[in-house]
Amino acid sequence: MPDRTASQPVPNKVSEEKNEVPPDLKDIRIQPSPLFIGSANSKLPSLIQGSIPVETAITTHANLYGLSPQKMERIRDLYKRLDYDNDGTIDIRDLTAALKSEVPHIPSRLAPTLLARMSSNADKVTFGEFAKYVVEHEKRLEMIFLDLDKNRDGFIDVKEIKHYCDELGVPLSEKRAQNLVSQMDQTGTEEIDLKEFQDFMLLYPSTDPKDIIGFWKHNLIIDIGEDSQIPEDFSLEEMEKGIWWKHLVAGGVAGCMSRTSTAPLDRIKVYLQVHATKTNNLNVFSVLKLLYAEGGIKSFWRGNGVNVVKIAPESAIKFMAYEQMKRLIQKAKGSKDLELYERFAAGSSAGAISQTIIYPMEVLKTRLALRRTGQLHKGLIHFAAKLYRKEGFATFYKGYVPNLLGIIPYAGIDLAIYETLKALYCKHSKATEPGVLALLACGTCSSTFGQLASYPLALIRTRLQARSISADPTQPDTMSGQLRYIVKNEGLTGLYRGITPNFMKVIPAVSISYVVYENVRKHLGAPMS
Repeated sequence: MPDRTASQPVPNKVSEEKNEVPPDLKDIRIQPSPLFIGSANSKLPSLIQGSIPVETAITTHANLYGLSPQKMERIRDLYKRLDYDNDGTIDIRDLTAALKSEVPHIPSRLAPTLLARMSSNADKVTFGEFAKYVVEHEKRLEMIFLDLDKNRDGFIDVKEIKHYCDELGVPLSEKRAQNLVSQMDQTGTEEIDLKEFQDFMLLYPSTDPKDIIGFWKHNLIIDIGEDSQIPEDFSLEEMEKGIWWKHLVAGGVAGCMSRTSTAPLDRIKVYLQVHATKTNNLNVFSVLKLLYAEGGIKSFWRGNGVNVVKIAPESAIKFMAYEQMKRLIQKAKGSKDLELYERFAAGSSAGAISQTIIYPMEVLKTRLALRRTGQLHKGLIHFAAKLYRKEGFATFYKGYVPNLLGIIPYAGIDLAIYETLKALYCKHSKATEPGVLALLACGTCSSTFGQLASYPLALIRTRLQARSISADPTQPDTMSGQLRYIVKNEGLTGLYRGITPNFMKVIPAVSISYVVYENVRKHLGAPMS
């Protein structure tokens, strides 16, 4: 087992106080060393002042901490890696950039929290402050490691990680535990020693066990204005504490902001899907001018109100249905652990159930996006009632079948390509986990392929929803009939009418949703994910 960093015995249980300093560290009062050049304007990366050699400075710090010079030199090397602009101190820009490139498994959004834990003034981190953080953080991580290491053999494995998570009431699936071990493992033994554990978790800013398990477990899906793939898993304890609703609220607010911000592109897409043909040469710019001329700037947000309002019931129904489907699968297989394909099956079923219930709002959104100025002067209820009187109840489920079928290829291909790209990136870059930009690129590519596969079904759905107000109301009112009609009159490219604005909204939608979600989550006090 690797050398411990402290000479005193370590208790087996972790204190519940997140910020409590272990007893043997309470008397340490470390100030930035006078040997360290700490000026923000200095471009000298070393510990030198005057003619003092680097080795002497490292030895001085090592004596101050009671650590070996080799250990202090390792801390110094890590400090230099984090000092991205090489000015002798670490600030928020250094930390954010370093987390993305040097430690990509730690989300760069945690940089402000990490900086605050390292520095007393939450502005810049000197070497003395960084060394103090490392010593205290590794000490606490060692205590957690001892709690994980049930058989006291100096190593932790998948079974011990799962058992530890179960004890704390936040179950972790075997697949996720195995993935975690693979990321921590530096020797290929499938067992983790203390050094590997400390190296992996050193720059995660919390040592609270439940925060750490939450970091290991959660991988929340961002709403980009289309159907989500698989809802998030929440433990029984998280359900009882209300963490689930905080995440759902954060996701709902993020979805509202994301959809509202990209609503003009969505309306242009719907207009092109219904009205564009091979002969009229409608495109994004011509539709932009046409819509502005007809209704002004505000017209670009027609249908967005319903699109935003349906987020809450859709998310709640999907979440409840997903929980029930998971329980059915767990009962059938006799195990609580779900494989990826089983979660996908539960998520797709939950999506189908929620879509069935809220689908009339989907039809209303399409019809409102295509309405002309003055057609909503008596309000939404009057608009829906008029639709019912004129076309009957069945009109609220026009396009339901292609909509339902579209859930499976979009979610399945999106998820499969996302995981494949992540694995390829890690293999070629030799990183344990992609950074934020890499994840964004993987998500964008996977979403693009998912849309390419499911877009013809989405187009047919919209055409059926708006058939009675289209340029040719005599066109077929079935899915197969629409497919033949489009291919015959417009060719295969006709199945992708309006896909350009759909692609244009992916990156801004993901970015806006990500930023809003994180800010709302923090405001509500939901744990880091």
